[in-house]
Amino acid sequence: MNDMVLKLDELGKPAWIAVMVISFILFWPVGLAILAYLIWSGRMGCGWHGDRSRWQARMAERMDEKMGSWSRGACGPGAYPGSTGNRAFDEYRVETMKRLEDEQREFQDFLERLRLAKDRAEFDQFMTDRKNRPQGPDTAEPKPAA
Repeated sequence: MNDMVLKLDELGKPAWIAVMVISFILFWPVGLAILAYLIWSGRMGCGWHGDRSRWQARMAERMDEKMGSWSRGACGPGAYPGSTGNRAFDEYRVETMKRLEDEQREFQDFLERLRLAKDRAEFDQFMTDRKNRPQGPDTAEPKPAA
């Protein structure tokens, strides 16, 4: 029984939901018991258990590990995960990845400058419109009704 729970935890919420639905179809009291267990144990991430469930935390850890191994791959030739064994190709791959990362960084800087220029132009247009707005009785603040 404990092995089944661990396996379902590893598969995540969709597996628990499938088991619950199947048990409701076959014999509803078992489905109700599974639903109560899921809510009580916090496996569905609801109720007073507002934190991430265990399988979500495990998935986040795995993703962090993958990201770490990918970033370590740029340290030097042959250190890349899945090295081909061909040192010249591995060096070429590392140089290409570095060049692409530099280009990406330059492009992001360019986009930031573009957004800043657009924001500046919109703000200047707003200030120009505000300065040129007529100051007649129509634009005065409405007086509260008595």
